Amino acid sequence: MTPPISEPESKFSQQKIGWFTASCVLVSNIIGGGIFTTTGFMARDLGDPVLILLLWFVGALFALGGAMVYGELGAALPHAGGDYLYLREAYGPLVAFLSGWTSFTIGFGAALAASAVSFASYALRVIPLTDESGWRVKGLALSLLWAVTLVHCGGIGTGGFMQRLLTTTKVLAICGFILGGLLYGSGQWAHLAVPAPTSQPSLGTAAISFLFVMYSYLGWNVASYLAGDIADPQRSLPKIMVGGTAFVAGLYLLLNVVYLYALPITSLAQEPILPVAEKAAAALWGPGSAQFVAALLCLAIVGAVSAMVWAGPRIYWAMAHDGVISPWLAKLHAKSGVPVRVILLQSAWASLLILSGTFEQLIVYSGLVLALFMALTLSTLFHFHREPATGPHHYQAPLYPFLPATLIAGTLAIVLYGLFQRPAESLFGAATVLSGIPFYILWRRSQASTD
Repeated sequence: MTPPISEPESKFSQQKIGWFTASCVLVSNIIGGGIFTTTGFMARDLGDPVLILLLWFVGALFALGGAMVYGELGAALPHAGGDYLYLREAYGPLVAFLSGWTSFTIGFGAALAASAVSFASYALRVIPLTDESGWRVKGLALSLLWAVTLVHCGGIGTGGFMQRLLTTTKVLAICGFILGGLLYGSGQWAHLAVPAPTSQPSLGTAAISFLFVMYSYLGWNVASYLAGDIADPQRSLPKIMVGGTAFVAGLYLLLNVVYLYALPITSLAQEPILPVAEKAAAALWGPGSAQFVAALLCLAIVGAVSAMVWAGPRIYWAMAHDGVISPWLAKLHAKSGVPVRVILLQSAWASLLILSGTFEQLIVYSGLVLALFMALTLSTLFHFHREPATGPHHYQAPLYPFLPATLIAGTLAIVLYGLFQRPAESLFGAATVLSGIPFYILWRRSQASTD
């Protein structure tokens, strides 16, 4: 077994963040554009308001269960790196490396590029400008990415302040949207009880809709990557993960209630389907409110970009510290105490994806791969119960082994369903992961030659 990173080595600086800042990272990382768009697809495919709310509730339970499992993993191994560390301890360096490779290429890299481009697209709706060539969008996306990158390179103090400001502003705006819609909007509660006349949802359509839901909940594990930055992570991580995820779940359920209160299911399912939050706002307060929703989406995406710029590089820092990638990347900045080199590396990769436009293909093919690695990470809890590597810790997930087994079975069922439904995309996703093996072999050989 590879020895875990020692406590002194895991410290990026003497300055640590508290539970609130870490919770802001988690909340912002979860709340991106998904919650403001996916309910329209569910309205079209399911046509049943009650079923839509039920799937969002089941998704909340799934995310909470995952947060509980990750809370125990984080308490057992409270160092920077998250999934990479857990998989390294349970399954060895190759599986851990491929997890980190997937995070770099897809999980954070492609997601950062897609989020930055989405921000630019919504920003051009707030301030209408023509962009026939597409370079305004790319320019805005790159400007956002590198502005956030430079702030986080300045240290966790400046990065934490920005994250708290973005998250609190975003949450207040969402709460204003919810309260304003329910108290002062022109909606009808009867909409929640009336399905579409042609509503005949099948198991297959429900499964695809649940994938939309799970995509919107992704990110509840982000605090585990920041364990090296968090004060007293063994005690704090479980509270941050479970509490932050529960908070987001409450917001998600209330937002969907507002959508269904604002418009009947048939109207939500009509084209254009994607801007469901804007359609709801226009129905509640008039067409002039669409710009408010576009601005809210911009704010939500900026917060998510900031969280990813902060969290992702902690994985690559742990990999560099272990020597599975260049140890040069593990060097911390002398003044800020943060891993500036891996932060810049991640943003450079995301910039290439923005300029080339290839992030779209990676996002399409990434879902099943990320779900598979999630199932693998959840399964490491059995390893820690069988061979505790770090001694006693403060938190244990409830309902062991039923909870992790249920989550793993559910995740694998989604993976298998997607494999049969989208074999070509699944093959491309697998190829993306396996493309990391030559790099792993190269770095291992280079490490052996220097020993």
